[in-house]
Amino acid sequence: MMLRLDSLSSSVALQSPSLCGTGSLSSQRSTRTTSLTFNGAVRFAPNPYLVRKKRLSSVKCRQSEYFDQQRFITASAPNNSSFDSETPPGGSLPPRFFVGHSIYKGKAALTVEPKAPEFTPLDSGAFKVSREGFVLLQFAPAAGVRQYDWSRKQVFSLSVTEIGNLISLGSRESCEFFHDPFKGKSDEGKVRKVLKVEPLPDGSGRFFNLGVQNKLINVDESIYIPITRAEYAVLTSAFNFILPYLLGWHAFANSIKPDDANNVNSTNRRYRGDYEWTR
Repeated sequence: MMLRLDSLSSSVALQSPSLCGTGSLSSQRSTRTTSLTFNGAVRFAPNPYLVRKKRLSSVKCRQSEYFDQQRFITASAPNNSSFDSETPPGGSLPPRFFVGHSIYKGKAALTVEPKAPEFTPLDSGAFKVSREGFVLLQFAPAAGVRQYDWSRKQVFSLSVTEIGNLISLGSRESCEFFHDPFKGKSDEGKVRKVLKVEPLPDGSGRFFNLGVQNKLINVDESIYIPITRAEYAVLTSAFNFILPYLLGWHAFANSIKPDDANNVNSTNRRYRGDYEWTR
């Protein structure tokens, strides 16, 4: 192809690409493209100035977006928490959060909160779960219309096995849990807690009933609350999600790194471990 240029002084015309004639080279900073005409064929190329300007604008927008998100996270993060995060004792503490879910009914309210597992440091520098996490249920009787007496609340701690029992219940099945907080101690038998979970007669949900007998403070109370099918589905979904964390398995999963695995394999080739497939 041949580029036809009439003269060096008149070859460049600042005009719209749509108005370019044959044999002229035109560009305009305010437009998005540069029009080049070669032997009657029109070619459009991006304007470098605008491309650079657009890129800078994009970077500024994304940067602003990022710091807006960081400000939102910092402003919305609470200072304390009822649930420890993934770093075991001895490491730097990450942000901590309060979480929970509440159900309010005419005769009582129920609050569900997860409690983190506890870790014990070993001589090797690793950590071991010393106590599994649990889910704390808090029942408060009603004191009026949409009012609840939390000073009279009764609590019940669900272990991971009891949570599994609730998750696996059939639509017409029921279960019952018995707790003695002083079992194996001198006050054994003085405090009895029984949690019953039964299907509602019409099949629309489940019935939670907590009975507490405390001879130490002369309390004998029963608090019950109906849970709809939808509310129970929310509870079971939350239980399914939190179970690995209550077991402490999230800390193990977060400690796995490809580099560490390669180093272990290369430095301890003689160690076979207690693997079933090596027997």
